[in-house]
Amino acid sequence: MTSFSWLPSWNKTLSKYGLRWLLSALVTALGVLYALNVWQSDAVVRLDNLLAGERMKLEAPQLDPRIVIVDIDGKSLTEFGRFPWSRNIQAQLIRQLTVHYQVKAVGYDISFPEPDTSSGYGVLEKLSQRELRDVPQLRDKLASLKTALDYDGLFASALQGQPVILGFNLSPDQIKGALPAALFSEADLNGRELLAYNAAGYEANVPLLQQAAAGAGSFSVVTDLDGVVRNAYLIQQVGESYYPSLAVATSMLYLDALAVKPLLTESVDQLSRNQLDSGGYDALTILLPQRKQRLIPVGEAMSTVVQFRGRGGPTGGAFRYVSAADVLTGRAPQSLLKGTLVLIGTTAPGLVDLRATPVNPEYPGVEIHANIIKSILDQRFKSRPYTAFVLEAGAILVLGLGLGLALATLSPLRSILLGVAVLASSVALNLYLYRVQDLMFNSAMLMIVLFAVFVLNVAWGYFFEVRKGQALVSRFGEYVAPELVAEMAADPEQYNMDGESRELTVMFVDVRGFTTISEGLTPKQLREYINLYLTAMSEDIRDSHRGTLDKYIGDAVMAFWGAPVAFADHASRAVATALLMQASAQRLNADFLARGWPALKIGIGVNSGLMHVGDMGSRIRRAYTVMGDAVNLASRLEGITKVYGVGIAVGALTRAAAPEFAYRELDLVRVKGKHEPVAIFEPLGVSTQLDPALLATLQDWQAALQLVRSQQWEPARLAIEALQAHDPHCALYALYLQRIGYYLEHPPGPQWDGVTSFDSK
Repeated sequence: MTSFSWLPSWNKTLSKYGLRWLLSALVTALGVLYALNVWQSDAVVRLDNLLAGERMKLEAPQLDPRIVIVDIDGKSLTEFGRFPWSRNIQAQLIRQLTVHYQVKAVGYDISFPEPDTSSGYGVLEKLSQRELRDVPQLRDKLASLKTALDYDGLFASALQGQPVILGFNLSPDQIKGALPAALFSEADLNGRELLAYNAAGYEANVPLLQQAAAGAGSFSVVTDLDGVVRNAYLIQQVGESYYPSLAVATSMLYLDALAVKPLLTESVDQLSRNQLDSGGYDALTILLPQRKQRLIPVGEAMSTVVQFRGRGGPTGGAFRYVSAADVLTGRAPQSLLKGTLVLIGTTAPGLVDLRATPVNPEYPGVEIHANIIKSILDQRFKSRPYTAFVLEAGAILVLGLGLGLALATLSPLRSILLGVAVLASSVALNLYLYRVQDLMFNSAMLMIVLFAVFVLNVAWGYFFEVRKGQALVSRFGEYVAPELVAEMAADPEQYNMDGESRELTVMFVDVRGFTTISEGLTPKQLREYINLYLTAMSEDIRDSHRGTLDKYIGDAVMAFWGAPVAFADHASRAVATALLMQASAQRLNADFLARGWPALKIGIGVNSGLMHVGDMGSRIRRAYTVMGDAVNLASRLEGITKVYGVGIAVGALTRAAAPEFAYRELDLVRVKGKHEPVAIFEPLGVSTQLDPALLATLQDWQAALQLVRSQQWEPARLAIEALQAHDPHCALYALYLQRIGYYLEHPPGPQWDGVTSFDSK
């Protein structure tokens, strides 16, 4: 017979976590539907774009010596005049690059759609034919100057036979200039449709220049709806012909490519719906000599994601910028340019060739082409797989549901750790795929779902934990000190008020001569005096080493360490606090004396051992406190500090549990109420931080103490007097010299055990 004994447990779990699981599942479902394009959000798209830009910024740029940008910058305009330059200057620039610097390829991020008449030859020719036709010398001179003043001819001559690609711009409403030879036409595609960016017109170069150049490429840049450039079209259509972008055309020239063709890497029946919608071509192939080829993965409309490197500009770090003025004058080192691919563009203010990009709102337009060229040369492109939306939906489903199931059952701390770990892991994986695999995945919706599930569960859990904490406060608030309630309310499951026995360390602090102090102050002054003192002591106890402030007993303070929050080093915390409190008392004393108030001196007793801790008292008043013999001994130790003239006295168990401190043994004592003697010590500080001379003095003192206990009175007296000579104000030395004097006159006899008994508290 089948047993269903697990059902009650499952019903209990479902009752406890079911609603949170359901809400997490609903949030996850919304995220999955977004990834599958069932619904859209402009806000999420903007967040994806923002994250993609930040992800791109994380990649540090590396200077590529193959690509150089010849910059028509402010310096160039100062030396060679305002832009556009006359084409005799452009001719000089090309001759310098191709002949003098021997670059391998030049790409112009500039077009020349109008004839250059800036030489004034046309005006002079009209004058020679009209107003000055009677001056034959003018016609003869003009004939001899025609070649020199034909700037378009000079530029065409410089372009002829040189590896120079001109730029042209696509236009929706005009046709100007001559286009280069097309890469291919619709007829070359054998009836297959190729979806590419299609322009109605163009603004190209004057025919003379285009015929002389090695080719031309479109430098048109299309922005997203927010005005930011993220993608670039590698192939663009005009009429029935397809033309390369400036980056593709210049790369072909640099690589000595034979042709560029769209490539179908899969059969038609293997294509996804998205691939079919984009024409089915998923790559461009650049055909090189010796049957070599380079593949360029493409997205919708033959586009590619621009991988922006650095912030752009001469200081961006990705590409070397050389001023056009330095090229024209020959000042640029030849080693910088020889054999390189050069792009000619401008960053001069006012020439309006700065673009908004994910990495910089004012990014040089010429460097957009440089980034694409670098990707072509490196054969590394950032691309978004056609199946990305399915993978993103799957990641949201798995991580959203998994995180929701787990968070509902975990404590707040573990929930935070798990939530941070999952979010960090998803971000790290996204970065790995981007930087190593060159794959781009959207992460905004995944992060939103993870964050929403996390906030939902943590907020829900926190709400109920707060209610539990409030119940705890309501139940124990009148018994437990407020600082303990705060500790317990933070994690109520870990604490209870039941009595228990624990190894703890307890402290008593008292003001010396408080009666005399109170007689010397007015009531108002006394209140301020005691308030300042208690505040300083309480802050040292609670804030420095997380002690539990038990109670005030008049001018005395009681505190303990190790409960309700357990500390393995409770003794060390108590000793360190005692030393800190003495330093605080000295600081307060200086302030009190400056006010004309009585001096402040305190005594501190510290002891460790087994104690009873818990909610104790009567039905009328209760408190969370400690009791036991170890507590009583700490109180006795505080009282006898004034006998030995020390500020702190600790028991032997405290000394053993806090060995990192250096101690001076004070005595063997038998306090009231105890028959067994105990060793008591004065802590002086952390051993490694003390002066070696002081540590040597402690050894001398210990030797003198052994002489006293072995009743070698005269050697003991001499040893202590030697110590007193270096510290004449030490009350402990004076006390023991007084005892030795007494024992010299009244020998204690062989039965003496070296113990000092105290009959009062």
